[in-house]
Amino acid sequence: MSPADEPYRVLVVCTGNICRSPMAEVVLTERFDEEGLTPQVRVDSAGISDEEHGNPIDPRAQRELRDRDYPVPHHRARPVTSQDARRYDLFLAMTAQHARGLRRLGVEEDRIRLYRSYPPDGSGEDVPDPWYGDASGFTRCLDTIEEIAPSIVQQVGEGLRQVR
Repeated sequence: MSPADEPYRVLVVCTGNICRSPMAEVVLTERFDEEGLTPQVRVDSAGISDEEHGNPIDPRAQRELRDRDYPVPHHRARPVTSQDARRYDLFLAMTAQHARGLRRLGVEEDRIRLYRSYPPDGSGEDVPDPWYGDASGFTRCLDTIEEIAPSIVQQVGEGLRQVR
C-alpha cells in the first residue's frame, strides 16, 4: 500500500490496453475527481499483452468516450511490468485471464479484483472485449464500466478514509 503521503494507485488491466482499460481509466479518473479524491488517487491502465505497445486508444473507444463527453487523453498502450506489481495498490482486471497474468507477474492476490466483482453487478464475470465486434460492443463495454465505477470509487474512498 502507498504511504499516507503518496496517492493510492489503481491500475486497470485488459489485454492490449487500447479499449477496455483506457476507457475505465478515463471514467474512474473522472469519478474520483467528482468525489474530490483526485489528489489522493491515481488511475492508470496497462495490458497483459505487449501486442499493442505504443498504440493509441482504439478509434471506436475514442468515439464512444467523446460521445459521452469524456476527455480522450493522449495514450500509448503499454504492457504491465513486474515493477507495476510493486508500484500499484489495486489492480482491476477486466477478465479472469488478466487476473491470472497479474498473479504470474507477482501481484499479490489481495490487490487483484475483477472489475465486475463490484456492485451493482457483483458477478465477477469478464468484461467482454469489444475489439472483435462493431461499435455496439464499445457502447455496451462503456455502459458496464460506468455502471460499476461508482462502487469502485466508493470502496476506495472508504478505504482511504480508514487508513489515512
